[in-house]
Amino acid sequence: MRRILLTRPMPERVVEAARTNFDVEIRYDPVPMKTGQMRAALALYDGVMPTLGDMFTAEVFDGFENPRCKILANFGVGYNHIDAKAARAVGVSITNTPGAVTNATADIALTLMLMSARRAGEGERLVRAGAWEGWTPTQMLGLHMTGKTVGIIGMGRIGQAVARRCHYGFDMKVLYANRSEKNLEFPARHLHMLEVLAGADFVVLCVPATSETHHLMNAETISQMAPHARLINVARGDVVDEPALIAALQRGQIGGAGLDVYEHEPEIPEEMMALENVVLLPHLGTAALQVREAMGLMAVENLRAFLAGDTPPNLVN
Repeated sequence: MRRILLTRPMPERVVEAARTNFDVEIRYDPVPMKTGQMRAALALYDGVMPTLGDMFTAEVFDGFENPRCKILANFGVGYNHIDAKAARAVGVSITNTPGAVTNATADIALTLMLMSARRAGEGERLVRAGAWEGWTPTQMLGLHMTGKTVGIIGMGRIGQAVARRCHYGFDMKVLYANRSEKNLEFPARHLHMLEVLAGADFVVLCVPATSETHHLMNAETISQMAPHARLINVARGDVVDEPALIAALQRGQIGGAGLDVYEHEPEIPEEMMALENVVLLPHLGTAALQVREAMGLMAVENLRAFLAGDTPPNLVN
């Protein structure tokens, strides 16, 4: 039976599915793998299910001409933590788990939009601190979300799911920036990114992490946003230049931000933590049992198909 490694504890349904097909070893350490551990995994296992934080850089693959491991079945959609070119060079394929995460991630985007607009995190901290003195007509006035304009940066599966919720659920106007115009079932305007930034009350980042999107939101692009606008990131942390965002929030240059991802997770700058006008979540985008099970089962199926000599459903290289 083929031997595989799960680099993190997984939901029981996922573990059971894996054990039905493979000899499974589970790494119970919740922190990312170190370089030496990843190199050992390439030599000891037929397949590995890595996830966010397991940095399979070019250094990890260096010196391997024919590793035993021929597939990294990534648990997640984004695989920017894996050097795909270096993996391909030594004969290692990569798969991911698209589709399973779409609706859950879109839900978190809406959560962040509402929390930022209505100052929900700030309000809860006030109540928990015992500092709430009672309701008044001018208490903690925020931004009304219904009927406003949302700007989606990256109109893929997740971007469309966010836009759909905004249009049908909140009667919002939809603007979007994307490499190509999309044929959508709801009204939306395809514009240049700077036009989207200038015209949106909420800017939602849904782009993949690539060299082109690294620090896509920086001092210059953030400056194009309206003073009351909220920046929402459910993509990847390095899409946002964090020092530039911190400076903009400190100056009140934009109305606020809602973040579920960070450039150097789990580290978050102290200056960011000190701000009241930013909502900070601990990467909850797919944190629902049903969703994590679906992701894991998809990754197991990718492993099963590949190791059976078939093309896996979600091959990315």
